[in-house]
Amino acid sequence: MTHPLLPLRSTRTAWTTALCLAAAVVMAGCSSLPSPPARALVYDFGPGLSQVPSPPVRAGRAPLALADLDAPGLVEGSNDVLYRLAYADAQQVRSYTLARWSQPPAQLVQQALRDALAERRAVLPARDAVVQARRQGRLPLVLRAELDEFSQVFESEQRSVALVRMRATLVEPTSTGELLRGQRLFVVQRPAPTPDAAGGTRALAEATAQVVAQIATWVDETMPD
Repeated sequence: MTHPLLPLRSTRTAWTTALCLAAAVVMAGCSSLPSPPARALVYDFGPGLSQVPSPPVRAGRAPLALADLDAPGLVEGSNDVLYRLAYADAQQVRSYTLARWSQPPAQLVQQALRDALAERRAVLPARDAVVQARRQGRLPLVLRAELDEFSQVFESEQRSVALVRMRATLVEPTSTGELLRGQRLFVVQRPAPTPDAAGGTRALAEATAQVVAQIATWVDETMPD
């Protein structure tokens, strides 16, 4: 005679099996869902903590007005980290998918240029030049800078350099317009330590520091004290 508990055990076994199969299906479905997109890494020029504090600006040096940096070679407002494949198509500008600057490069370079100039003399925004003129009786010279190139250039798949090209123009405002005091093109290349966005952004920061230091020296040589 059939034991009265056997059908009950069979039913429990069937339910257990069904639940296990359902759990397996759910887990399989979850594993097939798309993974969340990876977040882009954000780069800047670093904290600058290793830099030696600059001495106080000499009061006798003429102040300088710094105009907003113009970047005709870059997309306005873009934070993309750009690179070129010189061995394939050097004319095509590409951008890393998972790398971004913390600010548009023009703003980062503008701040670096301002810091380099401010080590030597007082630096004012160009829009404040009129106020300075009222205090000093004359308008300060104005420095205008253009960022023509700011990219990582791959010479091969494993070797690349950071390329920064800037044009600096020093003008003297007059009642009849601006008088050209000097103009110069600055080009700096720095090897990237690694063939990726991390290496490229590091080399671009170093190249920018070198360019702005050269511009500051040129301004000192061109401006009267």
